[in-house]
Amino acid sequence: MPRFLVETLGCPKNAVDSDKIIASLLADGLEATTEAGEADLVVVNTCAFIEAAREESIETVLALADLKHPAAKLVVTGCMAERYGAELATALPEVDAVIGFAGAGRLADRLSTGPPGGNGQGAFTVTERPAEGVRDLLELPRPRHSAPWAYLKVAEGCDRACAFCAIPSFRGKQRSRSAESILAEARGLVESGVVELVLVAQDLAWYGRDIGTPGSLAPLLRLLDHELAPLGLARIRLLYLYPSEVREPLVETMLELPTVVPYFDLSLQHAERALLARMKRWGSGERFLTMIADIRRREPDAAFRSSFIVGFPGETEAAHDELLTFLREARLDWAGFFPFSPEAGTPGATMDGQVAEHLVAEWLRECDDVQTPITQASRDALVRAATVVEVLVEGIDDETGHPVGRTHREAPEIDGLVRLTDSSARPGDLVWATVTSSLGIDVVASELVASPLP
Repeated sequence: MPRFLVETLGCPKNAVDSDKIIASLLADGLEATTEAGEADLVVVNTCAFIEAAREESIETVLALADLKHPAAKLVVTGCMAERYGAELATALPEVDAVIGFAGAGRLADRLSTGPPGGNGQGAFTVTERPAEGVRDLLELPRPRHSAPWAYLKVAEGCDRACAFCAIPSFRGKQRSRSAESILAEARGLVESGVVELVLVAQDLAWYGRDIGTPGSLAPLLRLLDHELAPLGLARIRLLYLYPSEVREPLVETMLELPTVVPYFDLSLQHAERALLARMKRWGSGERFLTMIADIRRREPDAAFRSSFIVGFPGETEAAHDELLTFLREARLDWAGFFPFSPEAGTPGATMDGQVAEHLVAEWLRECDDVQTPITQASRDALVRAATVVEVLVEGIDDETGHPVGRTHREAPEIDGLVRLTDSSARPGDLVWATVTSSLGIDVVASELVASPLP
């Protein structure tokens, strides 16, 4: 039986796409492997968001080209394939096929009907635009999920025109899935043992707008809660919330439903009003602080994460200082900082006021210097209060043999962990524990014998 390996780069949305590519290959009779040297088909699902991601994608492709056996086919798909197509095929003679979104769900079929290739002999590309192909990939089934949590993509593409972002140019306009389709996929995941669903999209809070139901994320959450909580779903987490769409109906729903965790992943990007306007973004530091304070007033246990671009054209020392002030006042639990990447075809790439690289590097260090103690303080506060937390166990630490997991405060793969002691819990278990110490951004907790709830 032919074997395949899918290597995934980039964001959680790519991880969902890879899941569906895997499901389609399994359905075509191929067998999965984790070793490139054993695979007859090696698929690299690439990221093209910024230059660093593209470099990582190319390095991964070349590394796998060296590891695979000579007769194996090497396929590049994902964002780089869609964005660069034939150009990428020409630049990478090691690759057998460059296949865009529209062909990603039918890789085995495309390879069987495509021209021969391999090791420089006739790489080819599929260039269908995403309007139909991405929806097709969205609606493909998922393979049975082994982890106790899973990403669930509810929409594809984006309607916004942020000056730094090229995603709409190759992912297309927003295309929301129907609530029925989402529920069906979610039910399958929960029935396979998933305890936490992490909803993702390029613009999650705008879910439904393109199909005539703006503001329908809150009703979707209510549907998932009502239908799936009885089946064992314990958590729903939301990632990538555009701040202007975090309005009262959504906030109220997030704080009301027992399965929706109070974790607010706000896509802020900066805090200085004029620079945000240049980015073609909504908001200001003052508005963001008001929003965060209001949520904390209603739910003191809420957790906050955001990401910020440093060095966007026109950023001044004053604007940078305003961002630092915002970070000190907002006291986000988690924050990531990224240097501006001038993406071809975006307004930001050719704007006046490009910031020198050495200054961007200095500002990045200053942002980290401000945020790192804030994140550490939020973890230390859990220790000082001997906070009792509910932990979803998601694995066993190889070195200690102890369970590790997350509370509502930590999103998978990007935030810290909870390391359990005195516990025999297994992946998928929900246990209560008392936080006893911290290890950097991770915390250590001792499992309670009984639930603290009445």
